Amino acid sequence: MKAVLLLGIVMFSLLGAAVLYSVEVWMGMEGGPGMSGHGLMALALGVAGTLLLGVVLMALVFYSRRKGFDDEAGH
Repeated sequence: MKAVLLLGIVMFSLLGAAVLYSVEVWMGMEGGPGMSGHGLMALALGVAGTLLLGVVLMALVFYSRRKGFDDEAGH
């Protein structure tokens, strides 16, 4: 259990570091090309839309499986 908790902490730390570095590069603080506010808003909307689409599709998969709609597939 402790190993799983430690692994989770390490993974979230790496994720946070990657996000912070990406934001710094996008804002042009480390010699990156920089991105305007409109670009950041478009990027955020694209990421949010993609995540929402993934969540909805996975929910449909689970719903279909629980209701038995997939029972006859492949027979």
